[in-house]
Amino acid sequence: MVAMTAKTRIGVIFGGRSGEHEVSLMSARSVLAVLDRSKYEVIEIGITHEGEWLAGEGALDALQNGRTEKLAHAMILPIPGDGWLYAIRQAGGGQFLEKLTPLDVIFPVLHGTFGEDGTLQGFFELGDLAYVGAGVLGSSVGMDKGLFKDLMRARGIPVLNSITFNRSQVETDSEAIFQAAEALSPYPLFTKPANLGSSVGITKCHNRSDLLEGLMDAARFDRRVLVEQGLNNPREIEISVLGNDEPQVSLPGEIIPADEFYSYRAKYIDERTQLVIPARLDAPTVARIQEIALKAFKAVDCSGMARVDFLLDRATNDVFVSELNTIPGFTKISMYPKLWEASGLSYSALLDRLVELALERKSSRDRTERRYESRGRA
Repeated sequence: MVAMTAKTRIGVIFGGRSGEHEVSLMSARSVLAVLDRSKYEVIEIGITHEGEWLAGEGALDALQNGRTEKLAHAMILPIPGDGWLYAIRQAGGGQFLEKLTPLDVIFPVLHGTFGEDGTLQGFFELGDLAYVGAGVLGSSVGMDKGLFKDLMRARGIPVLNSITFNRSQVETDSEAIFQAAEALSPYPLFTKPANLGSSVGITKCHNRSDLLEGLMDAARFDRRVLVEQGLNNPREIEISVLGNDEPQVSLPGEIIPADEFYSYRAKYIDERTQLVIPARLDAPTVARIQEIALKAFKAVDCSGMARVDFLLDRATNDVFVSELNTIPGFTKISMYPKLWEASGLSYSALLDRLVELALERKSSRDRTERRYESRGRA
């Protein structure tokens, strides 16, 4: 555990260029409300749909209300050892950078593309910054559902049959896609953008007409589209994972969606969706799901946190990994913090632990040598 002195300056980043922009704002509101201000100096950094970085007091409210004129345009320089948040100021017909505050840790609460997919994590790595959550590899593999499932299969971790197509194939060769998709399994099939979460762009397809509609909808949100085998009325189970090299798992929870699957509407709009914590499972099934969650977490070289989602076949009791979310939801209704609360770790203590893990991982990265010397070899 890395010791922290005085107040740790945390830059909480939210919004972003993603279909999950609004979900990110909901998560950030919860995180900002719970972070202990006696321990942390919290700096709000919002990213608009267009990709502008904005900072200032009340940035979350301003971004949500569309009243951002009083916020400073902001940026972080990807220069190791700098570590400052800058305001971009206008003067004399030009621009200059003004130092706003140093940042000890970045807490990205950015779901989806340009936040959860390794792009932002790569930027933080360039700047040698401490940040909460998975690194470039874990983020990018966890985000791409097609690649993630291929890796799970290679590691012997159970997933449902699936196949991935490019947007150009969807637009020009739908007949070939129909044949390949229908060879996976009988309907229902699911279509999904490969790189997105919160069930944005997901369609449950009962026939070929649904499949075409679902493919076209998913292709709106990503250039890679996944078609996946569906199960009839599966149980939806989730596990929270926390840690770096020695991760721990929570109790499992179960989602009972208000829709025919856990859709965007069922997650964030329809209040009839139920969360059952802990899930009503026998001890061997709990142990099996927890073991698989840890294997999946380690397989993608994840760190910090992840929520691993499962589908449980009611008829056979077989479990399948559905996906791994490296920046899970942090809203008041989100499973990730709720599962840890049920496992004995409060929301506030969870955030403290995530900050500690970010600093621990930064300390580990700092041990890596960046310059090669022959050490006396001829």
